[in-house]
Amino acid sequence: MGRRSLPDGEALLIERCAAIHTWFMRFPIDVAFLDREHRVLRAASAVAPWRVRSCRGADATLELPSGALAKSETREGDLLELEV
Repeated sequence: MGRRSLPDGEALLIERCAAIHTWFMRFPIDVAFLDREHRVLRAASAVAPWRVRSCRGADATLELPSGALAKSETREGDLLELEV
């Protein structure tokens, strides 16, 4: 909140989360909904401010800079390895 962008190479992992909103955000983001093993259940690119996205069965949500999913060629079904 309050940021003007999400820098390349950064992400926000929200655990135990199956829905997000982009209210009050100033920029679009990419979103990946993950299961417990970090497999992508649903991917949404360039989610604009003032939107809501959800995925039934998701265990976590990964918020990324807009364009990150396309750049990394991340697709639904991919298994992600996260560095924390």
